[in-house]
Amino acid sequence: MLGASIYVVPFMIQRNVPGIGPYVLPAFLVAALPAILAALAYSILASAMPRAGGSYIYASRGLHPYLGFVASFSQWFGLSIVIGVISYVIIPFFRDIATELAMPQLASALDSGIIRVTLSLLLLWLFVYVNVRGVKSYERTVIPLMLLMFALGAVVIVAGFLFNHHDFQLAVPDFKITPSDVTLSVSTFLAAAAILFSSFIGFDSIAQAGGEAKNPATALPKAIAIAVLTVGGFYFLFTAAVYHAVPWQFIAQEAMTKDITAAGVLSYLLPSGWAILIVAGAAIALLNDLPAMILSVSRLMFAWAEDGIFPKFISRINAKHHTPTNAIIGSGVMASIGILGSHFAGDFFLGIDIMVTSMLVNFLLMCVTVISLPKHNPELAKEVKVITHRKLQLILAIAGVVLLTGFLCIHTYKDLTSQVEQWYFHSTPVWIIVMTVASLVYYKERRALEKSGVDTKTLFRALPEE
Repeated sequence: MLGASIYVVPFMIQRNVPGIGPYVLPAFLVAALPAILAALAYSILASAMPRAGGSYIYASRGLHPYLGFVASFSQWFGLSIVIGVISYVIIPFFRDIATELAMPQLASALDSGIIRVTLSLLLLWLFVYVNVRGVKSYERTVIPLMLLMFALGAVVIVAGFLFNHHDFQLAVPDFKITPSDVTLSVSTFLAAAAILFSSFIGFDSIAQAGGEAKNPATALPKAIAIAVLTVGGFYFLFTAAVYHAVPWQFIAQEAMTKDITAAGVLSYLLPSGWAILIVAGAAIALLNDLPAMILSVSRLMFAWAEDGIFPKFISRINAKHHTPTNAIIGSGVMASIGILGSHFAGDFFLGIDIMVTSMLVNFLLMCVTVISLPKHNPELAKEVKVITHRKLQLILAIAGVVLLTGFLCIHTYKDLTSQVEQWYFHSTPVWIIVMTVASLVYYKERRALEKSGVDTKTLFRALPEE
């Protein structure tokens, strides 16, 4: 979860939502509310249905097969695109390292389109390969990166609180901090909160592994809770530290002209060695996002194919590594489109907007599934091992539905009313078109499944084999 969510989004939001100014941290706090409710819904459902495919399995067994596909395909599409966005965003960190090392030619080369796209694709497919190799390879990659990520992120937090705006003014005398009264509208604040909501996605990746985890019925809910609480606290400290050291006016000014990062804006205050260390930490944090997200989205494709609602070859398992190779490669292809889309759109926030829409839909349907599960599938409802009190489940799920619906409406309105060069730079119509095509594939494959004699009613009530 720790990557673009804290090193890029809380600062580039000054460009995506002009007028948010000094209110990023309060917007972060508001964004956490629906994310926590969605995480609780995931925990409840994961405890009853610990299988690969997470959201698809939960909604297809607890709500409706098609809505399970909608929830999970929306998730797959949004996360696959944002995998590409993250791969694309990593390169400016390498550029900042080259700048700190006084290598202007290399920094300039890393800013050129062809080099940035090529390196992004190479990084993406490196981590596709890591996932193909299997869980042991994944573990050896992710855990060291995670430890480095927290350690170097802690450096940012300490450095941010050691300096203040006066220190920044002395370090950058050409920039004059001018007091400005920001009149914040409710719509601007909520639009920023909806974008920052994207920072909390990642816990859902845990649910996709399903039976690949040890003792999944208890381990998955615990992991989700730990991820949301630990990472959420880290977000607030990190963002507060950067804005404590660097004036929001400077961040907003820089964001309007180029892609900026927390490490980049803090480098004005730090000795070169420390600045390089922080930028390296940011790059590591982004790299750490990639293997987990690729694992997550590939298991969704695998679950569809296993149920027969997607082409069967997607579910083939690699005989040597015991991983769904075709599903991993298919997700890598969609992520590659995310890289190319970010480049040609000239703004990676198009991918972020697509992901926000996708995940809001997914989380909303997870909360609805918690409400419907006892009636739709009472046998599976009996297997819930987390928050077993039914009235509390309903309170949490209904609150989640209300908040997530509100965020989805706000985000959609912001997207459709934004000024862009072409209609396809709006995330909402892109999402609708992709979901329409996916739905046609779903109905074609399901019809073929039923014609082959499969009892789909029974199929969609039982959990797949582990």
